[in-house]
Amino acid sequence: MNQKRTTLTIQVQPKAKRNEVLGFEDGILRLKIAALPIEGKANKELISFLSKTLGTNKSSITIDRGHTSKVKIVTILGLDRDQIYEIIEVSKLK
Repeated sequence: MNQKRTTLTIQVQPKAKRNEVLGFEDGILRLKIAALPIEGKANKELISFLSKTLGTNKSSITIDRGHTSKVKIVTILGLDRDQIYEIIEVSKLK
C-alpha cells in the first residue's frame, strides 16, 4: 500500500495564549502553541493540535527533528502537501 507521506517544516511559538494556526510563510508552517516547552509538553500539544486541525490521527504525525527547537521537521501520513495547505488555509479563516 502506497500511503501519502508529507514532510513539513514547522515553526512553533510556545507559551501562547491559545493554540493558533498562523499559516504558511516561505514554505514554513507557523503555529502558536499554548503549552510550555518543558518536558515535551509543547511537542505533545503540537501533535494534538495538528491532528485536530488536519483531521488525522495523532499516531500519523511524528516529529523527526527539532524536539528541543522552535523549528521542527514533522512527517504527516495520509495527506499530501496540497491537502495540508488547503486545510491550513481554511482553518485560518475560522
